[in-house]
Amino acid sequence: MNTLPAYSGARISGCWALRADGSGGGEGSLDRLLPAVNTTLSPRKRTTSQCKSEPPLLRTSKRTIYTAGRPPWYNEHGAQSKEAFVIGLCGGSASGKTTVARKIIEALDVPWVVLLSMDSFYKVLSKEEQELAASNDYNFDHPDAFDFVLLSHTLRKLKQGKSVKIPVYDFTTHGRQKEWKIVYGASVIIFEGIMSFADKELLKLLDMKIFVDTDSDIRLVRRLRRDIMERGRDIEGVIKQYNKFVKPAFEQYIEPTMRLADIVVPRGGGNMVAIDLIVQHVHSQLEERELSVRAALASAHQAQPLPQTLSVLENTPQVRGMHTIIRNKDTNRDEFIFYSKRLMRLLIERALSFLPSQVRVVQTPQGQDYEGRTFHGKRITGVSILRAGETMEPALRAVCKDVRIGKILIQTNQDTGEPELHYLRLPKDISEDHVILMDCTVSTGAAAMMAVRVLLDHDVQEDKILLVSLLMAEMGVHSVAYAFPQVKIITTAVDKKVNDLFHIIPGIGNFGDRYFGTDAPPDWSDDDMDEPSY
Repeated sequence: MNTLPAYSGARISGCWALRADGSGGGEGSLDRLLPAVNTTLSPRKRTTSQCKSEPPLLRTSKRTIYTAGRPPWYNEHGAQSKEAFVIGLCGGSASGKTTVARKIIEALDVPWVVLLSMDSFYKVLSKEEQELAASNDYNFDHPDAFDFVLLSHTLRKLKQGKSVKIPVYDFTTHGRQKEWKIVYGASVIIFEGIMSFADKELLKLLDMKIFVDTDSDIRLVRRLRRDIMERGRDIEGVIKQYNKFVKPAFEQYIEPTMRLADIVVPRGGGNMVAIDLIVQHVHSQLEERELSVRAALASAHQAQPLPQTLSVLENTPQVRGMHTIIRNKDTNRDEFIFYSKRLMRLLIERALSFLPSQVRVVQTPQGQDYEGRTFHGKRITGVSILRAGETMEPALRAVCKDVRIGKILIQTNQDTGEPELHYLRLPKDISEDHVILMDCTVSTGAAAMMAVRVLLDHDVQEDKILLVSLLMAEMGVHSVAYAFPQVKIITTAVDKKVNDLFHIIPGIGNFGDRYFGTDAPPDWSDDDMDEPSY
């Protein structure tokens, strides 16, 4: 890494590291938490692997930004191949850490940025501790006030691209709310808190460490305003807590960690020189982690026998006849929809036959025992890849009573040719379910692989995923089966070829446009997922 010049707006020394003596005293009290600091900075080794359940929006004071989709964070083998870039923001209470974080997010202008606050990980207080907190006699600025075990576990999973649950801390009741927030998918994670650098395990997860240095008088004024207006405290209690806990904790635990920072940002969110410098570095790191999955899929797994995990609907005269109708370019929309729905119903019924079952004996109205079978699992959930996969939902609902449905929107980036994740909405506690993943056509398998990877990141077991599709290309079958050998693949037909535009040959055309009656763009592919039309 090249040595960066020192700017007046940001105190920087050498290769992105500030090696300053930690003033304020009390460093000895950090020995149990902090690793030893080398005076010589060695290049940081990074792994190569990556990363909101909410719609991809970024709201600033002036505008709402609709971000781009999330590019692949896995390779053609389906394995995690790049981790999220984690920025740690540390500083005293009310130093402006959150403001700096939001400024960085706005300046980065990259999709799928997660802001993780340490405030969410305060420990649940006992009755006695709650009484102390009510009288401003509980120290919230001590390392023991935080649940570092849960925090490290959560940040590690999020860095690895997994779905995580974040506790929601109520500063009025000093407890966690019943509902936790689900966060998933990050290219960049900004982790901020007063003790961000005060734990060895946390420090190992940080790719960049930033300390926000703000004058103590300014921090006190900000804390007074925040605690009185937002947290319902009285001025006497805030000042008492500041003098008794906040100020000593800053001097003993927080200020000494400044020596661990790669960059120190004076004046907080107003220091745009430092923020611009940070943004440039993050951009360079993200560029190094870019992947090309679709190109790799197009050149892999050629001339191999179809995998055993593939099940193709029996090519009866009825099935062949329905394919003849829906593949015909002259078939009108009503006929196309009618016969597509017939095939979908047969396909879903076929897929259900691969679900685990167990013997169940029931008694008939004639008083006789009948040895039958029943589903052996917790639950069945359907997930459609928008928009074409959504057309298969009625067929699933028709045969699975009260089935839960999730949705994933994946689109092809026309500049890179890569699939990108734009939106997902999955049912709660999906990890123990058997999931039927629905898409109408699969050519290279790029979109299907991304959808499977999303399910795995939400802890769905690979052998509990069934990919169902009306039509697949051999390339797509091989891609999914090679990357995820335990996923069962069920389709009504497999075509042999994919052309240079990623169209299945002979194919069926753009299924979504033929079904919904919309016009296909000139550069569509069978893996494209367009925005649904409602």
